[in-house]
Amino acid sequence: MSHLNRFQSLLKEKGYDAAIVSDKMNQRYLSGFDFDDGLVLVTTDAAYLLTDFRYAEAAEEKTTKEMKVLLPKEGHLVCIASLLSSHACKSVCIEEAHLSYGEYLRYQKLLEGFVLSGGASELLSYLRLHKDDAEIETVARAQRITDAAFAHILGAIKPDMTEVEVALELEYFMKREGAEALAFDTIAVSGTNSSRPHGVPRHCKLERGFLTMDFGARVDGYCSDMTRTVVIGRADEEMKRLYNTVLSAQTAALEAAHEGIGCVALDRVARDIINGAGYEGCFGHSLGHGLGMLVHENPRVSPGAPAESVLERGHIVSVEPGIYIAGKYGCRIEDLICIKNDGSVYNFTHSPKELIELF
Repeated sequence: MSHLNRFQSLLKEKGYDAAIVSDKMNQRYLSGFDFDDGLVLVTTDAAYLLTDFRYAEAAEEKTTKEMKVLLPKEGHLVCIASLLSSHACKSVCIEEAHLSYGEYLRYQKLLEGFVLSGGASELLSYLRLHKDDAEIETVARAQRITDAAFAHILGAIKPDMTEVEVALELEYFMKREGAEALAFDTIAVSGTNSSRPHGVPRHCKLERGFLTMDFGARVDGYCSDMTRTVVIGRADEEMKRLYNTVLSAQTAALEAAHEGIGCVALDRVARDIINGAGYEGCFGHSLGHGLGMLVHENPRVSPGAPAESVLERGHIVSVEPGIYIAGKYGCRIEDLICIKNDGSVYNFTHSPKELIELF
């Protein structure tokens, strides 16, 4: 069943006659077409993509055949009002998590006579939480590019490079190898800057010590995400101990991951190892997060996850413990895994994780 058909079935189940989809990611999820200006209308038995002349040719080529492309001259909401009437729709759900208050007031004015309510964001978030086999394969393609980028950067790093240059080299390689875009802003932080989990690459030469690189590709709308930490120069005994603690925590979490494990419990597996090694307070972020069309989606693998949140079939999550010592250095290792639709666990990430020292 297509994403669109699943959404239509869910609309019927929840008692809605139609939904207006305004979020760009959700529009692409339903239509297969990536565009910036327009709306998607879904009724229980039809679907329309409303855009303008700039996207006309591409929309006809890329949009799923289940959805009709329209180029309304009278305005998108005016056209939607007419379509809703022609389909005898009354109850219409909108994207409560996406619309601004000003846009909502405009909806109320131009769609007077229809019963508008929130709900579309929640329904689409639920659908996107569970990836089908095609989505899992697309993430695998994105991760293959990301793995290749890591292999490339190990041979490309030079002692006189800056953090920004390392990030740019990763980004250039991923785009050259087929990524349509970056999954997120690349992190490449060295030495004292590596103590910041989401540090910003600097225009300065690589510091000796840890170099943490967090990067990912976007392919056909889906993201990959991985982190590797290497050493510029030689690691001292404390650096080796810290690195191996992070690696042990990640390995244990990967081995513990299975269908049905609680997200809080999985986070605890890694966190207990790090805390037990004397680094309590140095692992301040979640063990992982869901991933798909956005690089951060549900489920959250964290101490604060809902008690009922467990890994289910179709979930894709990162596993990324880290240790950060303020003003000194930090280390993170991240793989991407999923619970496949046969219940097995698959690790998308194939880059080496042994401690690598450069120069």
